[in-house]
Amino acid sequence: MGKRSDPARPADALAQAVNHLARGAWQRAHEIVQQEESPLAAWLHGIVHTLEGDPENVRYWYRQAGRSFAGKDAVQDEIAAARRTLPEGPARGKT
Repeated sequence: MGKRSDPARPADALAQAVNHLARGAWQRAHEIVQQEESPLAAWLHGIVHTLEGDPENVRYWYRQAGRSFAGKDAVQDEIAAARRTLPEGPARGKT
């Protein structure tokens, strides 16, 4: 699959990914984040693999995001922190 090329849409897509993560729908979130290239997308990708239970991929994606992995028990805090980094828009905050 190719990477998303429309620069106007990534924030909305990543907001949708956060909404999926908040509901535990990591597979749907994964479909979105693997199409994006940004530190936020990499962070969300790490959260996806935390929910999936894939620690090797978690560490890789957190490194790509330039973030420290807080541990699997902090996943809900990580989702909330990621939501706070999103720009305001129609997809932000919907669960």
